[in-house]
Amino acid sequence: MTQDTTKPDLASLNADAQRRWETNAGWWDDYFGEGNQFHRLLNGPAIERLLALQPGETVLDVACGNGVLSRRMAQLGAQVVAFDFSAEFIARAKARTTRNADRVQYLVMDATDQAALLSLSERRFDAAICSMAFMDMAAIEPLLSALGKLLKPGGRLVFSVLHPCFNNSMGCKLGVEEEDREGEMVITRYVRVWRYITPSAAQGIGIVGQPTPHIYFHRPISLLYSACFKAGFVLDGIEEPVFDASVQGNNPLGWSSFSEIPPVLVSRMRLKR
Repeated sequence: MTQDTTKPDLASLNADAQRRWETNAGWWDDYFGEGNQFHRLLNGPAIERLLALQPGETVLDVACGNGVLSRRMAQLGAQVVAFDFSAEFIARAKARTTRNADRVQYLVMDATDQAALLSLSERRFDAAICSMAFMDMAAIEPLLSALGKLLKPGGRLVFSVLHPCFNNSMGCKLGVEEEDREGEMVITRYVRVWRYITPSAAQGIGIVGQPTPHIYFHRPISLLYSACFKAGFVLDGIEEPVFDASVQGNNPLGWSSFSEIPPVLVSRMRLKR
């Protein structure tokens, strides 16, 4: 059931989200490995472009999952501190990090625990990333507030989310139609939207077959950016990556078949100096 999160019990929602991800973590790691098509072609490259990482920088990987981006940043020469609220994910991330292990520190930590975050040391990080995880958090304000202190002046935060306008499981549906236009069969793909502006939480499945549904926290773009602005960030870059038309999957309703509608929103926020 979809739940309005304008007046929620955030602590209970966050605890429930954590339990569900602890259940799913091992299965997701086995499935995802070093990145599925969605990550390799859309999410990962967009994050790298906007991050514009420089060797020797210190980067915070928020809600790192199995550490796929932590390992990539270490490979590119960064010193990485990575954390997730799932102990199983962190165990899997450590096991996968067989190269550049001296450049990655993994921690079990909750991104909504501002006090724990601040223990990482203020003005320590050149940049932070949060890949596909804002929508797993009952509240993003504690994290953003902490990042305003953890990042160096002018530091950057790059985050990606399922596109709130087009890939919102609580208010969007993909569709495909075939039409005879004067003897030519034309296929049209579209997204039908019926719920967008109200923040909400609902169970959903990220990958078919996962052990249990997890909780998606939907926020409209205005709310996402307003929370960042309030924490002292300005919007410094944005991408809406789509699959190239040459990339076709077997599912006509899979995102690889939608080359004109972005399933991902990737943003770079920069901390005011």
